Amino acid sequence: MKIAIMGAGGVGGYFGARLAHSGCDVHFIARGAHGAAIRTQGLRVSSARGDLHLQNVQVSETPQGIGPVDVVLFGVKLWDTAAAAEAIRPLIGPQTAVISFQNSVVKDDILQAALGAPAVAGGVCYIAATIAAPGLIAHTGNLQKLVFGEYGGQRSERLERLLQACQAAGIDAEISPDIRKAVWEKFVFLVGLSATTAATRLPIGRVRAHPDARRVLQQVMEEAVAVGRAQGVPLAADFAADRLRFCDQLPEGMTSSMAHDLERGNRLEVPWLSGDVVRRGAELGVPTPANAVLHGILAPHAEGRSA
Repeated sequence: MKIAIMGAGGVGGYFGARLAHSGCDVHFIARGAHGAAIRTQGLRVSSARGDLHLQNVQVSETPQGIGPVDVVLFGVKLWDTAAAAEAIRPLIGPQTAVISFQNSVVKDDILQAALGAPAVAGGVCYIAATIAAPGLIAHTGNLQKLVFGEYGGQRSERLERLLQACQAAGIDAEISPDIRKAVWEKFVFLVGLSATTAATRLPIGRVRAHPDARRVLQQVMEEAVAVGRAQGVPLAADFAADRLRFCDQLPEGMTSSMAHDLERGNRLEVPWLSGDVVRRGAELGVPTPANAVLHGILAPHAEGRSA
C-alpha cells in the first residue's frame, strides 16, 4: 500500500515506522527539527514491541509531489486540522481513505467538510508514544492498537487492505462496524486520562491509586458518557466504570500527550477534550461539573507558555 503520514509525531511516527518496516510505501510529512532529523538520520522507534531504525525514509515538509495514496493516516494537533485537511488535497484519489487518529469527536466533521464524506473513514488508536528527541519515537508499554471503520458500517476493500497491512506489520488492528461509537469510547477514556494526568502533573498510576483523584477520574468519564448518550451514541450506562478498569491495566508510569505538552510549555488540546464535553453538555442540558473545573484549571495553559 501507498500510505501518507500527515503528522509524524508519536502516533504517526510509530505506526508509520511499523508499516514502512513491513514493506509498505510510506511517505512521512514532517517539519522542523523532527523532520530534518528523519531526513538526515532516519526514523528511530524505541519500544518493548521491538526497536526500529529506518534509514532512507521518504519524508517531506508538505504533501506536494507525493501524489495520490491509498491511505492518509492523519495525526496533526487539533488546532491544525482545517489547514492540514486543505494541504492534503494532492494526496486524495477516488478511493483514498483519510483516517484521523486525533483526540476528539469533532475531527471527522472537520475533515468531511473539507474533503467530502466519501474520503473520510473513522479511526481511533490506543498507544502511549511521543517524540522523545528529533527523529526518535518512544513507545511506553505494550499497547499499540488501531481501530478503523467506514461511517456507513460496511467492510470496504480499502480498509480490508489496510487491516492486512497492519497485521503484516505486527500492529494490533480491527475494523469496527460502528466507528462513531468506537470514537466516542476512546474520547471518554482520553478525556479522563488527559484532564487528570495534566491537572495533577502525575502519571495514571498515581492518579488511580489515590481515592480522591480516582473519584475525579471516574466522574470526568461519567460526564463524557452522559453527554455521548444524550447525543444518541449507544454507550453503556456503566461504560465509565469499564474504562476505569481499563485504566487499572495501564502501565503505572503512563501519562497523556496533553500532560507532555503542558510540561513542555506547548499548546494544549483541552478545548477539544474537557472543553468540548462542557460545551456539548451545556447545549444538551447535561451537567458536567468535573470537566468544567478541570477545563478551568488547564485553560490558562491552552495557548502554551509563549502566550
